[in-house]
Amino acid sequence: MNEEIRREESFVKTQENENKKNSLWELVRVVLLAVIIVLPIRLFIAQPFIVSGTSMVPTFHDSEYLIVDEISYRLDEPKRGEVIVFRFPHNPSVFYIKRVIGLPGETINIEKGVVTIKNEENPDGTELEEPYVSAVVDDGRDMSVELKENEYFVMGDNRNRSSDSRSWGILPKDLLIGRVYLRLLPFQQMYIRQTYILQRQ
Repeated sequence: MNEEIRREESFVKTQENENKKNSLWELVRVVLLAVIIVLPIRLFIAQPFIVSGTSMVPTFHDSEYLIVDEISYRLDEPKRGEVIVFRFPHNPSVFYIKRVIGLPGETINIEKGVVTIKNEENPDGTELEEPYVSAVVDDGRDMSVELKENEYFVMGDNRNRSSDSRSWGILPKDLLIGRVYLRLLPFQQMYIRQTYILQRQ
């Protein structure tokens, strides 16, 4: 009788060990599967970023959590009005977030805070409507910039608090990371990308 009990105990202990091994293996499989699925998305398709600073107020605020689409610009060109994340030209280890204002081949004029775009469609220039800017600010940085191929002019929405193309120059295309596609946090201020077009005068 005692021998049968010992056998049963031995069987139970062996079965428990086997269950632990199976559970551990299942956990490893789940983790591996998650890595296989998430890692390519994280590296090549979309990437999370957290806003630091106030240069994009009122569109984005400090500490907001954004998802950046990294694949679109491999298939298409950036469009005016899109909010993008890129490597800072003077320090590529630092990431900036700004809005696309000027496109390759265009001339950007800024006078008393008003942005005018000259291109093939508008050779005489047309004022850029900017509903994302709460107020036009004349900060004294009047300028005219001609953009070459693969060059962009970017600005922050909070014009008097933004270090952008007015300060450090044009943005080369090869420094683009992607466009801001979605604001996840805070949920009550969910954002989906928008583009803006020039209005003919």
